[in-house]
Amino acid sequence: MAKAVFTVSEQSEYQDVRERWYHFPSRYLEKVRSAIGDLVIFYEPRRNVGPQSSGGAQSYIAMARVTGVRSDPERFGHHFADLSEYILFDREVPFRVGDHYFEAALRKEDGTTNRGAFGWSVRPLPDYEFDSIFRYGFTRILSNPRFGDSINALYDRSQDVLERPIISMSVNRKIRDLAFREKVRQVYHNTCAVTGLSLVDSSGLPEVQAAHIRPVAFNGPDTTCNGIALTATAHWLFDRGMIAISDDYRIMLSRHFTAQPTKALLEINHQLIIPECPEHAPNIEYLRWHRSQVFAG
Repeated sequence: MAKAVFTVSEQSEYQDVRERWYHFPSRYLEKVRSAIGDLVIFYEPRRNVGPQSSGGAQSYIAMARVTGVRSDPERFGHHFADLSEYILFDREVPFRVGDHYFEAALRKEDGTTNRGAFGWSVRPLPDYEFDSIFRYGFTRILSNPRFGDSINALYDRSQDVLERPIISMSVNRKIRDLAFREKVRQVYHNTCAVTGLSLVDSSGLPEVQAAHIRPVAFNGPDTTCNGIALTATAHWLFDRGMIAISDDYRIMLSRHFTAQPTKALLEINHQLIIPECPEHAPNIEYLRWHRSQVFAG
């Protein structure tokens, strides 16, 4: 196994679905096969526009695990790398900060950028460089004092200086949940998408929670488009199928829901509050999964 960088761009000719698979030509097949079972980092080469834009420019934006490789049945000489555990970084990581390049291969001996190296869409990534990008991308999470003891415990239990802590931190459910929650709260401005309530305590801690539309237990990714910011009550109702969201982002109320005091807060066909950036809006595929598998219509 070997870690790698996958270059992604919505303006490319490839059929990437970032949280599910990566599309690539045969010249990268051996490098991608080497990454099966390991973690990869996604790099976006330039600022993009469109419904899937991350808004990033020349930055590392996310990470995932490669679970397998399969041939593209419709395009000769191309393949798909299947992915799991996809998660956006808490903040985008520029390919360099000052004179420091997160990938040493992108820096020439004279200190300038190696443009030719950027031409490789799949690049091997040493563990120490993965670690550096990971830490920068999740700085806010890793420095959170409420979570510091759990992070330190990952190192205390490990006898390896580098490898095991990286893997443990990357896949640790608590870290991923915290990162997902903070990102969803951020894009919804700490406001419940159903009720419009925004409650914050004296310390600045918001009441709003981050709900997975398609749960992680059912292969739902930790992405903002698979999340909705909800108050505790709305979250409970959503998880138990008492409310759902239509394809045009209208709130649907189950016929089985009869709690009148709470029902008054939930107008049927009321429009869901969604993030300004389209890429963070609830994904239609995940909303349909919730309606078919959870909603008690």
